Amino acid sequence: MAAAGVAEGWCAPEVREAFPGLRLVLAETPPAPAGWLSGASPAGVRERLRALSDRWSGAQAVMVRRQAIPAAYRVFFRHIGLDPDVQRTPLERAVLERLMDGGFVSRGLLHDVLLLALVDTSVPVWALDADALDGPLGVRLSQEGEPLGQGGDAPGLAAGQLVVADASAAVAVLFGEPSPMHAATTRTRRVALFALQVEGVPAMHVEEALWSCHTRLEWAAQ
Repeated sequence: MAAAGVAEGWCAPEVREAFPGLRLVLAETPPAPAGWLSGASPAGVRERLRALSDRWSGAQAVMVRRQAIPAAYRVFFRHIGLDPDVQRTPLERAVLERLMDGGFVSRGLLHDVLLLALVDTSVPVWALDADALDGPLGVRLSQEGEPLGQGGDAPGLAAGQLVVADASAAVAVLFGEPSPMHAATTRTRRVALFALQVEGVPAMHVEEALWSCHTRLEWAAQ
């Protein structure tokens, strides 16, 4: 059963058949004042980033891919045609950046909240502008040449890519960044959060990642 405030997105039949363990999990923050996502993160968030930085040594970073949840995402990457040694999974990429930067660097409230959830649970979470969406989110296959997002400058997609979509458009390629017109920004009033559960990743961890983001964002908006 999903945690309070967490919902499940739809999945196209052909995607469900090919990837029965794939699940799109959603949460949404309540409306907040304009500009609430701009500026530095609260002190508590920055302190948590510093504490996590101290826990991730070079040796731990090398071993991360052997942990159960990161390993499950690596397996899924290969199932969908991605080489995780070339296009790194979200946690491996975050840990590599931590080693290069000397720590998990604070880059603003939304970035930091998503990063904390990822490092704490090993589950990546993405953020969209809820007011830019047309209906509920789900996972489907792209059509040849359809745009990622909307607008004349939106890049075209190849046929058969797995995408997160609303009723009108593909808003993100699976494990890729959202389209600019759908991504949450400092102008966003309501944040739509989504996470991807794959075979081998417990639902509890996915819901914890979303709950972590939702709770920290809701607290910051007060």
